[in-house]
Formats: sequence, C-alpha cells, structure tokens
Amino acid sequence: MAIQFPKWLFGSKLNSSFPPSRSMYEIRIKGDFAAAHNLRDVGGKCESLHGHNFAVEVAVESEGLNELGMVMDFRLLKSKTRAILDNLDHRYLNELPFFRGINPSSENLAAYIFEEIARQVDEGSRRVSWVSVWESETSRATYRRAEK
Repeated sequence: MAIQFPKWLFGSKLNSSFPPSRSMYEIRIKGDFAAAHNLRDVGGKCESLHGHNFAVEVAVESEGLNELGMVMDFRLLKSKTRAILDNLDHRYLNELPFFRGINPSSENLAAYIFEEIARQVDEGSRRVSWVSVWESETSRATYRRAEK
C-alpha cells in the first residue's frame, strides 16, 4: 500500500524528489531499569556497592522507510529493548558475564545495550545510531556508532 500524502502538501502529484535522496530518519524510545553495581579502582564512594534507577534512550536511524512508512514499529523496538533491560533489572551488574572484566559504568552499559539491540535491529540501512544511559537526572553517558 502506497503512502497517501495530503494534496496540500505536494499539490496534485507527489513530488518525485520527496523524500530528499540524502535524508535520514530517526526514531527514539525510552526505557528504564534498576540495578546495583560498584566501580572498581576509581576511588571514592562509587567503589562501594550502590544502585541507580537507570534511564535508557535508544535511537534507530534509516535512510528510508519500510513498506508501512516507518523506520520500524515503535512497539517492536520497545519490546526488544525491554527484553534487554529486563536482563539487567534488579541485578548486581558486576556479576553479569559482560561486566566481569570491565567496570559496569554508564559508558559500558550504553555500549552493552547498543550492541545487544544492534544485533536484533540492524538491517539494510536501518541501524541503531546511539544509546544513552542516565544514572541520575544530571549524569548521562552515550555510546554511538563510529562514522565510517
């Protein structure tokens, strides 16, 4: 089924240059989880066991839209993200295999979540562009795909 745009937007015929050939779409969803961790060898309070109510934002980009006129269904992205966050929720992050050799910092959490979602979402020009993890209202870490 073709996307029907209002005639007032493009006139009676769809503009063949829409969308621009170098366009990029981006969708974002938010999620959260609660977990405990301690950071090793950083000095200060964060070396002690403590917890956060983490907030997570995931962005997915695409040069084009699927047959339904979407980058992907928000519901599907939320479901895939929720499954990953559920594996972190109410856990002691230091005990998870991924974090046994590295600090479970917000930066490393963002990288972990990014890689887990990218494995499930990246297809064609659609790909995870970045993941941000907040450990508080004022502290956020973002992991983004390196430019080629």
